[in-house]
Amino acid sequence: MAIMSFVLVLLLALHGSALGQTLSSSFYRSSCPNLTTIVRAAVQQAVQAEARIAASFVRLHFHDCFVNGCDASILLDGANLEQNARPNAGSARGFDIVDSIKSSVESSCPGVVSCADLLALIARDSVVALNGPSWTVVFGRRDSLTASQSAANANLPPPTLNASALIASFQNQGLSTRDMVALSGAHTIGQARCITFKARLYGPFQIGDQMDQSFNTSLQSSCPSSNGDTNLSPLDVQTPTSFDNRYFRNLQNRRGLLFSDQTLFSGDQASTRNLVNSYASSQSTFFQDFGNAMVRMGNINVLTGSNGEIRRNCGRTN
Repeated sequence: MAIMSFVLVLLLALHGSALGQTLSSSFYRSSCPNLTTIVRAAVQQAVQAEARIAASFVRLHFHDCFVNGCDASILLDGANLEQNARPNAGSARGFDIVDSIKSSVESSCPGVVSCADLLALIARDSVVALNGPSWTVVFGRRDSLTASQSAANANLPPPTLNASALIASFQNQGLSTRDMVALSGAHTIGQARCITFKARLYGPFQIGDQMDQSFNTSLQSSCPSSNGDTNLSPLDVQTPTSFDNRYFRNLQNRRGLLFSDQTLFSGDQASTRNLVNSYASSQSTFFQDFGNAMVRMGNINVLTGSNGEIRRNCGRTN
């Protein structure tokens, strides 16, 4: 009995934050019954106006969760905060639309819905808007009072990581290799700046990097060696505005845009290569694993109960 008690105490110490979470799909059922209707309509309108914004919304949720948990810290305005960290400066976008959605929700349910929960819901509806999978979003997150630029610089995986480093980065967040490869499939939509893949076109090349030569040549026209760092190219050149499994087929053909994409298939990790092959052959398997991984990611180090606050304006604390 003493040993069992010790083990229980140890588990509580190691996983107390996870055990204390009270996220629920029905969290706003009474306090904000129109939440999902308001957000779905706003996201559909935004995606119809610009399909690329869907990828930007998913990225905001991801970049939020990987920095001290899913607490909407990325939405806080400030020169020295997360928005201006190296992985976000000049590329994170959609803040104005999130603010607009938050304003609409506040009009219906003032002071009730957190910005962290909004990001989770907006990400799901963005994927659905581009014909991707749906999943059950759970709520109850609260918003942080601070944001850390240094943590964003340290924790957000750059596009230069190989498969082993990516596995380690996601494991640090409590996510598995399967979660990592499935979540990487979000690159079936969206675009990347030339600066993030230029080294793959002109060298020096990373060990194990592979790229189809015709794909390389086509990219050089939009990403010249001497300038054009902010020029954009689709992450999935085949179906850039449709959420599907084409991204994984591209990797099989050595047409992954980022090194961190192509390494999943061409690197030295058989586990990631096997998952790429699985998702390339079965879109339904990818969709199921992606939804499950998004739920797990959305549960990273969340604030609940009396921790944090419910921001009335996502860009600043109350």
